[in-house]
Amino acid sequence: MLRHVVMFQFKEEAGGRTKAENVAITKAMLEALPQKIDWIRASTVAVNAPDADGKNYDLILISDFDSMEDYLRYKVHPDHVAVGTFMRPVRISRASVDFYFE
Repeated sequence: MLRHVVMFQFKEEAGGRTKAENVAITKAMLEALPQKIDWIRASTVAVNAPDADGKNYDLILISDFDSMEDYLRYKVHPDHVAVGTFMRPVRISRASVDFYFE
């Protein structure tokens, strides 16, 4: 299986919304993806703890796929593309790792 781990940092304000609002919208959009994309085997979306270091990333997504091919199909799925379209103007940075596990 392939695990896709991606973390995001958000702007303090963007799109007429606060960071907290944009994080909440993104979280809801990401949490909806497994119901729309059958080949997501597992998915966890979490927000950085409010009492954690402020230098941490704001949001993490951990998703599992049967194969790299399924992950690549996910990347171009219209519902996933819509999340990226929403996020690009409201985020500062993105960091990811993809790895195989059993």
